[in-house]
Amino acid sequence: MTQNADNTQQKTIPRGLYTLLQTVWGLPQTLLGALVFLATLSCPHEPFRGAVLTRWRLKSSLSLGLFVFVTDDPLYHYRGRRTPEREKATAEELAVHEYGHTIQSLFWGPLYLLAVGLPSLVWAWAPPFVRKRAKEHVSYFAVWPESRANELGERYTGLRSPGLRI
Repeated sequence: MTQNADNTQQKTIPRGLYTLLQTVWGLPQTLLGALVFLATLSCPHEPFRGAVLTRWRLKSSLSLGLFVFVTDDPLYHYRGRRTPEREKATAEELAVHEYGHTIQSLFWGPLYLLAVGLPSLVWAWAPPFVRKRAKEHVSYFAVWPESRANELGERYTGLRSPGLRI
């Protein structure tokens, strides 16, 4: 283990074990992720800590088992903050956040889609929550499971997540 920037121990999962667990214990979300991956073959892909990271054209990001899909326009909703440096940093922070969801997939296994995926989608897209975040200036990352994904992503990558800034 190594030290993270916040002095916590960085945890690691051997890649073979990570892959095995995602394909067995996390089978439902990994199968869905494989289907989305096949539908996005024309997008850029790269390995990321044992996961397959895809930069897709949608304006939101998603994690499904072994597969992480990150928007190719990370500052789409924050046009006033757009600089090349900020865009690159935000893209990496989103990858760390989504990777944190893959760790949640390892914990929750076949219950992940209901226990983590559904609450995440509702918080992201349900109009009452969209209005609440806008009206009360609540960060998307302020509630579980998003805050937990940030914590796990940072713990298992040693990199910075979006935190509560966005």
